[in-house]
Parts: sequence; structure tokens; C-alpha cells
Amino acid sequence: MDLNYSNEDLAFRIEVRAFLDAELPADLQQKVRKHLRLSKEDSVRWHKILAAKGWVAPGWPVEFGGPGWTATQRHIFEEECARAGTPQIMPFGVNMVAPVIMAFGSQAQKDYYLPRILSCEDWWCQGYSEPGAGSDLASLKTTAVRHADADGDYYLVNGQKTWTTLAQHADMIFCLVRTDTGVRKQEGISFLLIDMHSPGITVRPIIMLDEDHEVNEVFFDNVRVPASNLVGQENRGWTYAKYLLGHERTGIAAVGRSKRELAFVKTLAARENKSGLPLIEDPLFAAKLASLEIELMALEMTVLRVLARPNQAPGPEASVLKVRGTEIQQALSELMVEAVGPMALPFDPAYLEGEREHSLVGDDEAAPLLAHYFNYRKTSIYGGSNEIQRNIISQMILGL
Repeated sequence: MDLNYSNEDLAFRIEVRAFLDAELPADLQQKVRKHLRLSKEDSVRWHKILAAKGWVAPGWPVEFGGPGWTATQRHIFEEECARAGTPQIMPFGVNMVAPVIMAFGSQAQKDYYLPRILSCEDWWCQGYSEPGAGSDLASLKTTAVRHADADGDYYLVNGQKTWTTLAQHADMIFCLVRTDTGVRKQEGISFLLIDMHSPGITVRPIIMLDEDHEVNEVFFDNVRVPASNLVGQENRGWTYAKYLLGHERTGIAAVGRSKRELAFVKTLAARENKSGLPLIEDPLFAAKLASLEIELMALEMTVLRVLARPNQAPGPEASVLKVRGTEIQQALSELMVEAVGPMALPFDPAYLEGEREHSLVGDDEAAPLLAHYFNYRKTSIYGGSNEIQRNIISQMILGL
């Protein structure tokens, strides 16, 4: 692909920047730039602003409500959103289950769910991991047994999911369930769309060490799910799950956000002093910054190459993006803490939640950074751990 921006691309960047300058609420922008926590209302507000413009699903085809942008335009949009400090669009609906419904769902599922995802009428969560089935996802034990009565065919779902992000807000969950126990474990899995308001579903919060309620356990006790909520064919769910994970891992690269965070680290390093000089002039710290910036540039070029392939779903190269993207994100969070030193140590949850305008720590920029650092340890685990991704790379790309 041509990596030089055309005049049309440059005009598009100006259009996106003007829209963000006019429409991005200042309070949301400040929360993102200061690494504060966002509420569901924050996320939904920004989703609806983008949806009204027709820009909430940059990767969707025009026939389903996407803007029809080129790969370069999608990259420019992500870069400008990150630069401006927009909230992240929740990926579970727009970027994860929607591509699966488009590719494998029934016409009725496309007609019903895709418009609701665009409008944020439904908040989705992901039902993949279980106790004992995380990295070894095919070992999942949640069952769905098919029945029929006067009201039609349905599945009874029993089991447990865990580490379910933001399930406390969810209206829908896309779930991997076991529908056949007599075959190879990957061949007995199906992909179900389940209403989270169904009788028999219990959501139990998992409160993390930083006092944040981000993940949950979800229990299914004889939950009745219409058979029409089966995506694709029964027992073919493993194929759809891998397709979804390819889209998830591509998005996890988050190049635009890493570029914003790199600029933030440079700002911190220019402000902080070491031995009477700005930290950014310290040779060791400057070398770390330069190395990270080079790695980020290389990742950006790789993402563009993946996006530029027309009409192709992300393949095993998505594992490369996931590994390098998350490693860079974690390295950036480490440099932030290193830059501010002991000022990152105090924990001020009221400031993180936006309940107080300024931190009691005395440095608003430094106060959230240690919580941010610890939170980002998860990035090399979710979406398939980086160790698993290296196995995929070695087998499917390197042929080892």
C-alpha cells in the first residue's frame, strides 16, 4: 500500500479534527487525558455522538451502516480520536460480536442486532472465559441442551463465566457453550446470543485490588435461550470464536492511544528533573523513550498493512499486533511511573472516580498513574494471553 497521505486523506484528517474539536465534551476529554475512570454514562454519551454522525463503526461495510472509509481513513480517524482524548468505544458490540453476526448470523439477527449495536440500545459483554477455561478456552464446560415445546425450539444453558468485563451493565452476552460432549472438544462448541435479563442469570462482581468494579462472574441456571439466537451452525462455534478473536486482537494494538501516551510521557519527562536537568535529557531515559517510539512506529506500519488487505478477516498476524501492542502499552505505563517516581505511590480513588476535582496527592497527573500501571498488566492476558499468541505465531506464521 502507499503509506503517503493523499490530498483526500489530508482533507479527511482536517474534517475529523474539526468534528472532534466541536463535538467532544470537555469533561470526557479531561477524564481520558488524566487517566480517570469512565462511567457507563460517559461511554454511552460518546457512542451516541459518534452514531449521530455515522462514525461509530469505522470498520463496518456501508450496507450495515458503516461509513465506507478506506484503511488509511480508519487509521487517521483512530489517530485523531486518540490525539483528542476521546473515550474508547466499547468493543464488545461494535468490533467483536458485530463482525461475527455479519459473517455468520441469520438475516433476522443482522436486521435486529446490528442497528441496536450502532445506536447503543444494547450493551454487550463477552462470555468466553470460565474457571478452568481461560487460555485453554476449548475446555469450557457451560452447557446448552436443545429442547422443544409448544413455544418452539430452545436451549437450556447451565454453567459459569468469569472475568466478564462490565457485565453489570450488559443487556446481551455472546456466549460460547458446549452443545456436544462426545466429540473433540473444539468441535462441540456453539455460539449463542443471550439476553442478560433472562431468568436464571446472576451477575456477581469481582472487586479488584484497586477497588474498581470492572469484571464479574456470570452464572447460568437453567436459562432458556431461543434456538433462533444460535449464530451459524450448531457445534461450529469454535470457528466463529476464532474469527471474533482476530478482530479483538487487531483492535487491542491501539496504536493511536499509545501515540498519545508517548506524547504524555515526553511531557512528564520534560517537567521532571533528575540531577538538576530535565529527565528527558537523561541519556538512559531518553534511550528508553527512543526505543519505544521506534517500536511503536514499526507496529503502526504493521497495522496499516493488515488493514490494507481488502475483504480479508484478520488472520494469525492479529496475534503479532496483540503481543506487540500490549507490550508497548505496558512499557509506556512503566515509563510514566518511572518519570514521576514517588508521586505515583499514593492511591486516591475518589479522584480516580471523578468525585473530586483535584487529587489530595498534590499532583493531578501523577495520582492515577500507578493504578493505570497495575490495570494495564491485564492487557497481556485478555484476548488470549501473549504466551498463547506466541504459540499461534510459531505454528501458523513461522511453521515451527
